[in-house]
Amino acid sequence: MLEISKSIKNLQTDDISDNLLHYDYNTRHLLSLVEKGIELDDPAYLSSYRSFEGEVYENFVYEKLLRYAETNEDIDKFILKGFHQNRHKAYANTLSISEKEQIVYRTKSREISEFDAMFITKNNELYFVEMTLVKSVLKLRRRLRKKYALLETIFPNYTIKALIILNEGATGAKQFPSYCKVWFTKEFSASKVFEYITTLKKRKLLPKEKIKSKKMIEAHMLKLHPFRYYNTMSWITKSLRGHKNHIIDMKFLMNENIQRYHDLYNKFYVGFIAVKYVKNILQIQDDEYDENQRVVIALEKKHSDEIVVTYYIQTNRKRLYLYSFNDAGKLQKEKKDPYGITVTEVFHINKLMDEKYELNAANIKTIKKLLKENYQRSKK
Repeated sequence: MLEISKSIKNLQTDDISDNLLHYDYNTRHLLSLVEKGIELDDPAYLSSYRSFEGEVYENFVYEKLLRYAETNEDIDKFILKGFHQNRHKAYANTLSISEKEQIVYRTKSREISEFDAMFITKNNELYFVEMTLVKSVLKLRRRLRKKYALLETIFPNYTIKALIILNEGATGAKQFPSYCKVWFTKEFSASKVFEYITTLKKRKLLPKEKIKSKKMIEAHMLKLHPFRYYNTMSWITKSLRGHKNHIIDMKFLMNENIQRYHDLYNKFYVGFIAVKYVKNILQIQDDEYDENQRVVIALEKKHSDEIVVTYYIQTNRKRLYLYSFNDAGKLQKEKKDPYGITVTEVFHINKLMDEKYELNAANIKTIKKLLKENYQRSKK
């Protein structure tokens, strides 16, 4: 049984040597604030310190899980990361280790998901682990769906589960999906690690302590089902628009397997329309874009499972804007991360879509109506 050990729950450090101090931490910004004499209760300092403390907590829990896995009879394989694994380049379309020595799944150019830890049980269960100090776990619950869908897709021979490790006092744990197991540790502090980092005359560290066990494996050694991210995305777009009599194929969209992909991608792309036809609805100014600029239409899956229409405008390879409406119907405009996966997706799908993917205002209205009716039926 995967029950939390007293050592993990109580945050005992007697079995991890100086390993926590051997990790690289992203402290440049935090240390610059210290040098400037920023007050400890300043919001900028608190935000930076919380981020650092989250890094330390993740490394601490990972060190404890390594030792837990070594002695737990239910755990068959445990994925190495950080300085515990032999450094390899990040492989495309498989699990591997990133430049930051994290467990990731990536396409050729972009990371799709990152995992704090991962292990396999003798019952053929693959657990991915999420650990966080955040007290409200709403955002974490949203991230789980994508990771779960990805692992179900690439590891169809395993039962996918999640182990969530939180600090005492975290709220919302009862709202996790049924595939999640939740552990709570005592309140964590990274003060000793921060004290070491900020001490000018540092003591000599004990050597890195690595676990030697047949259970410990490299990420890329796991055999997975082939999955081509952009090929699958293109196939879904073509299939959604492939019905002879309807603007989108709702039966295809709501298929259980396709909805798993929807959890993974979060949005499907179904066509485009010129800016001039949606200027009013998107509150676009006359000189903001060329009137024939493409607006890519997407079907976005919200956390509530409602599917809504969203709009993307890409003006160059790295500049992408998302237009969407919140639950109150208010328009929101967001500039997307130029190095994020969505920028690459829209660039890819724009090259795929020829004139037969062009939509008009009536088409979009019909799509919205179909989505709304489907959602209302599902809630009855």
